[in-house]
Amino acid sequence: MANILVTGGAGYVGHVLVPRLLDEGHFVTVYDTLYFGCRLPNHRWLRVVKGDIRDTRRLKDHLLGQDVVIHLACISNDASVELDPRLSETTNYDCFEPMVIAAKNLGVSRFIFASSGSVYGVSDAPNVTEDHPLVPLSLYNIFKGKCEPLLFKHMSPEFTCTIIRPATICGYSPRCRMDLSVNLLTNQAINAGKITVFGGDQMRPNLHIEDMVAVYRLMLVAPHEKIHGEIFNVGYENLSIREIARTVKNIVDPNLEVVTTPSDDNRSYRLNSDKIARVLNFRPKFGITNGITHLVRAFGNHLLPDSIENDWYYNVRTMKKLGVINHA
Repeated sequence: MANILVTGGAGYVGHVLVPRLLDEGHFVTVYDTLYFGCRLPNHRWLRVVKGDIRDTRRLKDHLLGQDVVIHLACISNDASVELDPRLSETTNYDCFEPMVIAAKNLGVSRFIFASSGSVYGVSDAPNVTEDHPLVPLSLYNIFKGKCEPLLFKHMSPEFTCTIIRPATICGYSPRCRMDLSVNLLTNQAINAGKITVFGGDQMRPNLHIEDMVAVYRLMLVAPHEKIHGEIFNVGYENLSIREIARTVKNIVDPNLEVVTTPSDDNRSYRLNSDKIARVLNFRPKFGITNGITHLVRAFGNHLLPDSIENDWYYNVRTMKKLGVINHA
């Protein structure tokens, strides 16, 4: 059993990760702004703190006594970041090193950072490994990439540091996002009666949320010498947006109309995840098909009501509604 602090633990991934950690007997502290509320279980080993990671002084109070930090919190996705670059810079970058230093000084022994596979930007390489140059196309990607060396700057034999670069996540969560490619297209297919593809040729790596959670759980127990100072890509299927739409159509309704429109999102790359398989023997168990079918089941069970109109499923729309980011 460990004491684990999960920043951003009331988010999309956190709502699947935290219950798994509790089931395994860990004591979990979630530190989150709660912009999207909280649907985590009412568990005796869970403490949810409403807090801003930029407030390092307050965060220190909750770092004390922790064994592990899993850092998920950020202003997530390119659109949210671009709408309010200053908020994003202070949240996704400026406060990162002070948090790492505080964690180390207060005795945290392991720090797991959720970076992003999107730090690679655009690449024609058939397999983008962890050694590939970073060519970020947006502020979100830039800030993620700039945090990585700051973490490794402070690693020590007593402070195990590792970085995950995940693919785009898909699948059902109690705090579901509908602004991610597989989820968005499935939502359209079920509730809009047609699929709209933005661009289509961009290659995107994808990862089921259950596999993402499995990686974080693995990092808790992986030997120090195998993960310390290491970066791991975590993805599964590399598909174009058009191929994802075709898969959704075939599962939901082969007769659905698919409309293609231009897109200014040019991110395109194929993530190679051989390293995590080689070093830690991790291989994903779920694919895009599972993500789509799990969402279809959730829609059928009325777990995702009003998923087109309700701002709650969309990061930008919710943050605008709350006045967190500018409306420019």
